[in-house]
Amino acid sequence: MKKKIDPYLVGILLIAAFFNFYGIWNDETVNPYYTAAVTSMVQNFHNFFYAAFDPAGFITVDKPPVAFWFQALSAKIFGVHGWSVILPQALAGVGSVFLLYLLIKPRFGKWAARIASLVLAITPIAVAVARTNNVDAILVFFLLLGTFFLFKAVNRGRFGWLLLAFVMVGIGFNVKMLQAYMVLPAFILFYLIASKISWKKKVLQLGIAFVLMLGVSVSWAVVVDSTNADSRPYIGSSQTNSVLELAFGYNGVERLLGQETGMGTSGSGGAPGSSSGSNSECMQAPPSGGQSNGNSSGGTPPSRAPSSGNGQSGTSGQPPSGGQQGGPPSRAGGGPNSSDSTNNGAPSGNGGSKMQKNNGGMFGTGEKGPLRLFQTALGDQISWFLPLALFGILGIFFNYRDKKKRWFHLSETQKEMVFWAAWLIPVAGFFSVAGFFHHYYLIMLAPAISALSGAGFVALLQLFHREKNWKTALLPAAITATGVLQAFYIGQYSLTLGMTLGVLAVIGSGLLFLSRMKSQKLTTGLATISLILLLVAPTYWSLTPLIYGGNSSLPETGPQLATSSGGGFADASVDTELINYLKKNNSGETYLFGTTDSTTAGPYIISTKKAVLALGGFNGTDPALTVKKLKQMIKSGELKYFYLPNNSKAADSSVIKWIKKNSTEIDTSEYKTDTDATSSASQTGNSPQNGNGLKGTNGTGNGTLYLLK
Repeated sequence: MKKKIDPYLVGILLIAAFFNFYGIWNDETVNPYYTAAVTSMVQNFHNFFYAAFDPAGFITVDKPPVAFWFQALSAKIFGVHGWSVILPQALAGVGSVFLLYLLIKPRFGKWAARIASLVLAITPIAVAVARTNNVDAILVFFLLLGTFFLFKAVNRGRFGWLLLAFVMVGIGFNVKMLQAYMVLPAFILFYLIASKISWKKKVLQLGIAFVLMLGVSVSWAVVVDSTNADSRPYIGSSQTNSVLELAFGYNGVERLLGQETGMGTSGSGGAPGSSSGSNSECMQAPPSGGQSNGNSSGGTPPSRAPSSGNGQSGTSGQPPSGGQQGGPPSRAGGGPNSSDSTNNGAPSGNGGSKMQKNNGGMFGTGEKGPLRLFQTALGDQISWFLPLALFGILGIFFNYRDKKKRWFHLSETQKEMVFWAAWLIPVAGFFSVAGFFHHYYLIMLAPAISALSGAGFVALLQLFHREKNWKTALLPAAITATGVLQAFYIGQYSLTLGMTLGVLAVIGSGLLFLSRMKSQKLTTGLATISLILLLVAPTYWSLTPLIYGGNSSLPETGPQLATSSGGGFADASVDTELINYLKKNNSGETYLFGTTDSTTAGPYIISTKKAVLALGGFNGTDPALTVKKLKQMIKSGELKYFYLPNNSKAADSSVIKWIKKNSTEIDTSEYKTDTDATSSASQTGNSPQNGNGLKGTNGTGNGTLYLLK
């Protein structure tokens, strides 16, 4: 029998495609750190395999390569553009919506699948991430694909599907390392309770699958770590030039316990006590690097995070500087030393506002505790339907319970609920206590919240129609709790709109409860209207990056994008006069110039397609280069010029001290036609650009150029 196409699914996929794709062509450089890597990766297989940051393959980015392989293949086909490196993530976002529909429909029905996929399509942080070249959207796609294979393994009793499911998690590890393992409790628990084989076989098969997953996970790392260090790039953001150390340190336990890597002195960068440490996702700054000062914006809605990448604030057309730039206050509370410029010029959240007070914690992720996900610091990115999802767990449990059996004898449908709950609860627990993460990591919660919201809403409605006891109160309670929470988030920007939504949610729930003895058609209609009402606010939040412009280094959504320096499509900036001087005086050197960090180097790699040495990696603190190695590079003709930003946190490192002592400082008049000319601070995508989307002006260089010798 020919299967019919669900027109609702088609519409939902079109909504997801619109949210993920519309306007991405306006963002030319996206996150410059990752775009620079793609620019390098398309040049040769060596760079492609290692995910090298620079065309000469000196250092890698701070993530494994799988997601960047997709981006590089897209860029190889279509050319290196903002939209071409975003394309894989946008497709993955739409694919995840489709996969969730396929996962929910068999057990919970079409309407549950429709609601779940729609909720995922309009989850604000999921939309924001899919519109960037950050890798989380691809990670979620592989984890949902693994879930699809896991469900097949249980339903068809085929061991091969189980192996494939765990292989997907292993691939996810090679997208974003240990973050992929957050779903393992759900995978393991579900197979144990749902698979129809003996316990002995369950444990044996899970053990084999787990070993296979570990093998896939570390396969690339083992190959890289086993390769002679002189034959490959240095592993960016590691301290021992090891992928495994990066995975289990900087991208592992530090995410839970708090950041340590890059926060202090190292062999190549990082002054003692430096606050320069951050990662590629948290403090991406333009090469002009002005510090955003939160005191200049008056009463406008503040931005949660330091502006960067797409929509970044900074002096266009010049290398990094330590000068301050005015800008809207940050919604982020910043973090330790947040009043200082972080990571060589990345603006720091320092403004004060009524919203900022609740957004403490490192990187503005709120205060640790059981209610962290409900705080405004995180909640308006992910938690719009979290109360409905939690009530949905109860609804599914009671609605699909076989009353002929004891309560702990779960039905097949209840077991799938357990899977999504086992995805949601541990991940929510991690974000409630973790010390080092960013808002867009919350996309890891989106599939579980969406699944439980869709399946739960239908289950709660069925209970409401069928039961004549306290269980009928679950649906009105879920609608009230969800509506009040949404009203709280909206009230941070508009008290009137927030109160209106809260009142409507309470009235709608009351009418629904009072109508329980009336016709089923009436109660279904009221419940549907209530659900539509709950979809409005998160839909608008998801539209804000499309309307105002997003932030490609720190993706987020919300009305604050309208006035914050995080909005708009400002591109990474370069000093074209500096480039012209360096090209003119290049005598065959491998590197156009060297500098302290990837934040400074990235835009020049994108602009020129030439190698720029970032001696300290992203943070400027990686011990990737020693004085001895630097001398060898100068002697062999690999490096001739070095650019030191005025605000560099690596100024006290041994390498920088040697450069200052043994090199010739070049006066800016040698390469600047007008040393007094300064360009404006936040240029948008409508500003004049050169062919590659990078601003080229005659701005004053805020740093020192050295001739190495």
